[in-house]
Amino acid sequence: MKKTLQVLFFLVGASALGQESISSFTLEQAVDYALAENASIKNAAADQKDALAQKWATIAAGLPQIQGSVNYQNQLKQPVAQIPAEFFGGEPGTFSEVVFGQPQSLNAAVTWNQLIFDGSYVVGVQATRTFLDYSQNAYDKTALEVRASVVSAYANALMAAQSAELLSKNVAQIERNLFEATALLKNGLGEEETVDQLRLTFKTLEINERNAYRLAKISKQMLNVMMGREINDPLYLLDTLERLVGIEMVEEIPTDFDLTKNVDYRMVQNLTEQRSLELKLAKSKALPTLSSSLSLGANAFGDTFDFLDPDKKYFNTAILGVNLQIPLFSSLLRSANTQRAKIADLKAQNTKTETERLLGLQFETLTSALTLAREQVVTTKDNLDLAQRIADKNEIKFKEGMASSFELREAQLQLFAAQQEYLSALVSVVTSHTDLANFLNESL
Repeated sequence: MKKTLQVLFFLVGASALGQESISSFTLEQAVDYALAENASIKNAAADQKDALAQKWATIAAGLPQIQGSVNYQNQLKQPVAQIPAEFFGGEPGTFSEVVFGQPQSLNAAVTWNQLIFDGSYVVGVQATRTFLDYSQNAYDKTALEVRASVVSAYANALMAAQSAELLSKNVAQIERNLFEATALLKNGLGEEETVDQLRLTFKTLEINERNAYRLAKISKQMLNVMMGREINDPLYLLDTLERLVGIEMVEEIPTDFDLTKNVDYRMVQNLTEQRSLELKLAKSKALPTLSSSLSLGANAFGDTFDFLDPDKKYFNTAILGVNLQIPLFSSLLRSANTQRAKIADLKAQNTKTETERLLGLQFETLTSALTLAREQVVTTKDNLDLAQRIADKNEIKFKEGMASSFELREAQLQLFAAQQEYLSALVSVVTSHTDLANFLNESL
């Protein structure tokens, strides 16, 4: 019995540990989980498989195509032909009714079709590589977008939870001040306005506190959705904003970047290559198409269905065919299509050039945003420390009767605002760092 209980407790403990392991996430673990379970990622991976299948479908179109066929016919009412009777010794001017062949027939054949040359096929095979590259870049872009969404949701969930905790502490502090002021008023040592001011602050913060906890819950639900989990799955965040920012604050901000690593630029390159191939395709329409076929078969005939008889006589057939199609005149259709393809190719080149310039500008914007976010962390932290000292001094003065309730309330509201500004600055560093890492296509 004792041994059974030990096993039971072990299983319960292991179950609890397993539950905790899939419910507790650092930021890195949350991103890795999302990159495996997010619906957008799964769809992007499916698109990659579809692109690979499309590649082989394109290639297979130019490989040998073998088809088999079996055709059985039973002429329930055979057609009758009239032939001059004199062919059979009859009188001239009269006709004899004749039935040709036997009512039942069976034909079996195997046909081999082979494309020998087609300019469109050659271009299509070349395009499969570009299409595969595009699907890979689309997957990478989706992964970066999912990563950015998870980082933002994770940071906002941390901010919401920390904001709720700070508001709880602030509410508790104001509640103590209100209790003390109310006690002084009852003893005739305080003013009613002081109590009213503190009660006003307390009621406002109390509402904000309840709303903060609701937002904290919604933030976790949002993170669950971004990660590909059920909305109400238990979720525990192991990182803190301070730890994440502490890591990112010491990293050097790059001064240059490799354009070819940017996913958006690679996708523009794919578009440019695609337009170039479309121009080749339009020109290839003027080339001839050559194909061949070989058909081997056997025919049998009979008055009854005796085609499975081993002694049944079959008549073999063999047909070799070569088909050459030469475009001669299209009423300027090919010329117009080629001209349109040239225009599309030129527009793609212009888009590529403009994208290079815009990405250079975006790099400067992102590095500037990260620099500003870091500076704001330092500034808001100093402001928070200063606001805390001011609030502490005003509370001491208030208790000693040297500061009014209005001054205390202003100092406390200033502290509360500084707390939120500091948390917002921390989140800005995390998200700005992620935006730059995604732009550079680098790990966090």
